[in-house]
Parts: sequence; C-alpha cells; structure tokens
Amino acid sequence: AALQYIESLGREKIAAWELELLNYATARLAEVKGLRIIGTAAKKGPIISFVIDNLHPLDIGTLLDLRGIAVRTGLLCAQPTLRCFGISATTRISFAAYNTMEEIDLFVEALKEVLLLLKPAMSY
Repeated sequence: AALQYIESLGREKIAAWELELLNYATARLAEVKGLRIIGTAAKKGPIISFVIDNLHPLDIGTLLDLRGIAVRTGLLCAQPTLRCFGISATTRISFAAYNTMEEIDLFVEALKEVLLLLKPAMSY
C-alpha cells in the first residue's frame, strides 16, 4: 500500500517538493543567529542537521517537543562524521511529501521561542 501511494504521487514530484521544502527551510534557518547547518552538499536529501552556538541539541529538542515539534537530536548514528565537523551532537529536521511550508514556519518560530528561553539576552 505504501509503494502504491508513492507511485500514485510520482517519485519525481515527491523529490521536487522535498527539494522545495529543503530550500525554504534552509532560507528560514538563515534568520536564526548562531545557527550553523551541518552538511551543505549540492545534492542532499531533505534533511537539515544544525548546531546553535553554546546550546546542546538535547535542550533544543526537549523544548521543541514541549511545543509539539518533533526533531531528532544527538549523534544520529554519525559519530565519525560529527568528529570530522568537530561537534558532538546535532539537532535534525527532515521532510517528506506530506510536509508543508507552514510547518516549516511553525518550526522556525518555535525554535526562536526556545532560543529566547535558553539565551534570554539574545533577540531572534
């Protein structure tokens, strides 16, 4: 049933939409002070891993979870890669065919709220 659903949407359409989501989210995350995206390959999947200056990804993920936003945090089964970047953990968001631009907007606004809690002297 899952394969039939994917085929009914069309793999090319799914890939194009996920790329659109990735580009939009990348642009929106550029608004967040101190945020650095980890992995910026030209042909990457619809996933953004990031770190924020002096904040632990677990803290970010926990506070986002309390706002109904699901992210993944930690080593993400990529310890050697993280070592190459000189980091110990990341926060990761990912997209699929069913995600929307509005969800990205909600995520970015929730992230800004979380950062105000974690770094109250900053403005986002």
